[in-house]
Amino acid sequence: MIFSQQIGSFRPGNPAPLYLQLQQLIRAAIGGAVLSPGDAIPAERDLAVEYDISRITVRKAIAGLAEEGLLTRRRGAGTFVAGRVEKSFSKLSSFSEDMAARGKVVTNKWISRVAGTVDPEEALSLGLSPGAPVYRFHRLRLADGQPMALEYATIAGYCLSGVEAVHDSLYVALEAAGSRPVRALQRLRAVPFGPDHARLLGVATGTPGLLIERCGFLRDGRASEFTRSYYRGDGYDFVAELADG
Repeated sequence: MIFSQQIGSFRPGNPAPLYLQLQQLIRAAIGGAVLSPGDAIPAERDLAVEYDISRITVRKAIAGLAEEGLLTRRRGAGTFVAGRVEKSFSKLSSFSEDMAARGKVVTNKWISRVAGTVDPEEALSLGLSPGAPVYRFHRLRLADGQPMALEYATIAGYCLSGVEAVHDSLYVALEAAGSRPVRALQRLRAVPFGPDHARLLGVATGTPGLLIERCGFLRDGRASEFTRSYYRGDGYDFVAELADG
């Protein structure tokens, strides 16, 4: 089948750059299950001919989707739809943004949303004084109805008006309050899931998972969030682009 017949063609009059239009077509095809994990993407030269665009444009589109984790490149084999979610470790983004970029529907199961005062570990991580107010958000994150991650987030009190400010996306609420982090320090390590975490994530006790600790900072240097997220190891790959020097 001709690829454009499978995923669609450019919409006449669309003012978006051509590489973004191609990304939109491929992203929508993945989100709509027109393209499945493991499906091959045509070679750059073939896409350039089929869509009457330059190979540079195709390369830019494919590179962007690969960076998002939607596509994966295999040396000597070609480009394929990713079978697992790839989370870039070099891009500051939320779970909701990562899943939306992959065409997945995000839902939450709230476990708790409470206001309190900082504990010693939070005070150290966030640089807060004893007794400083914080908001704590504990939830199970799902993508297309499947449990993907457990999230424990502590937000400095000066970043939100209250726990009711957060609905579906924590970062949307922080952005609305002018408190979205602009940089973060992250640490990743492998952990075995205990009984409680395993039950919520739908895996067996002792199953290996990934724990990410993130401390986010505002533009003025103050810490805004301290988050622990437990990700299912069978659903995530974490990638980072490295450069010499």
